[in-house]
Amino acid sequence: MTAQASHHESRNTPLFAVYGANGHTGRLVAAELLARGGELILAGRNERALRALADELGGERVRVHPASVDDRPALRALAESADVIVHCAGPFTNTAEPVATAAAETGTAYVDHAIEPHPVKHLFDDLQATAERTGAVLIPQMSFYGGLGDLLAAVAASGLPDVDKVTVGYAVTGWRMTQGAVNTANLLIGEIDRIGFRDGAQVIGPVEIRNAVFPFPPPVGPRTTIVPFPSGEVVTIPRHVPARTVEVQLTASTFEEEQIFTSVDASPEERARTEFTVAVQVTAAGGGGRNAHVRGRDIWRAGAVASVEAAVRLARGEGPGKSGVLSAAEAFPARPFLERLAELGTCTATLPPD
Repeated sequence: MTAQASHHESRNTPLFAVYGANGHTGRLVAAELLARGGELILAGRNERALRALADELGGERVRVHPASVDDRPALRALAESADVIVHCAGPFTNTAEPVATAAAETGTAYVDHAIEPHPVKHLFDDLQATAERTGAVLIPQMSFYGGLGDLLAAVAASGLPDVDKVTVGYAVTGWRMTQGAVNTANLLIGEIDRIGFRDGAQVIGPVEIRNAVFPFPPPVGPRTTIVPFPSGEVVTIPRHVPARTVEVQLTASTFEEEQIFTSVDASPEERARTEFTVAVQVTAAGGGGRNAHVRGRDIWRAGAVASVEAAVRLARGEGPGKSGVLSAAEAFPARPFLERLAELGTCTATLPPD
C-alpha cells in the first residue's frame, strides 16, 4: 500500500481538508468532493465564514477547522486529521509554505492551486526530503494554470528524442478575478526576479516582457500573447521533459478586458462564463514537433475538478507509487488524466496519437 493510502488505514471514507474553503475555488472543490463521496474538513482563517459554508453544504460529512497560515500547530493538527489537503487559498507566495510544510511533516497528501513559480520552486527545493521521509505526496499547481500545461507537455513531448522548446499558450476570455487572484496578480506584476528555463537551466532574474504570436488551434487561431507569463510550468516541465527552453504565454487580450481587475464581486455564474484554450507546442531540435491542447469553459471549475481528481486518486492509493514533491505529470499518467478530465466535462482534449 502506498504511503498516501495508509495515512489513515482504518478509515473507510476518505477525509479531505479544503484549506481556503470559503473562497470561490474552495467552494467549488468542496462541492465536488462531496459529490464524489468524501468527508470534508473546511479550513481557513475565517471561522464564521467556514461555519456558514458548512451550514450551506449541510450533512454530517462536513466539519470545520479554523487555522490561519501563521498558526503552525493548528495547521499540523489539520494535516494529522486529513487524508489529503487541497489548498485553495492564495496568494500562494504567502500561504503555500506553512500549509505544505504541515502536510510534508505529517505524511499527508497535498495538492494546491498555486500559479506563482517561486512557491512552486520552494516546495521542490525545500520539502522534497521531508516528504520522501514521511511518505507524503505533494503536488503543487494541480489546477488550471500550471497543471494542465504540465500534463499537455508530457503528452506532446512523449516519444520526441531531442526536445528544443516547450511553449505553453493560454487563450482566456471572460476571466473574472477573485480578490485572491487580484492579490496574486499584483504580486507577480511587481516581481523583479522571475524564474525562467533557458538553455537547459533554470534562471532567476529580471526579464523583459514582450509580445509574441502563438498559433492557437482553430477556432481561436494565432493571437498576440504576453511573454513570459509567470506560471509554474517553467519549474515543473523540465523535471520530466528534457527541453532546452520552456516558456509560458497568455493572450494579451485577456488583460485588456475592462472588468478583469474590477470583478472581485462577480457572481459564480459570471465567473463560469470564461472560455479557454490551453495549447502546448513542442519543437524538436532537428525540426518538427508535436502539439496538444484542451478547450473548455470556466477555468475555475476546470482547476477545481483537476485538483479533486488528483486528491481522490491519492486517497484511494492510486497515486505515483512513490513519495515526494511531484509535478502533475510526474504524479499521474498524463494522457489518461487529461482524458478523465474530458470525461468529467471540464474540457475537450485533442492529443497526438500514442
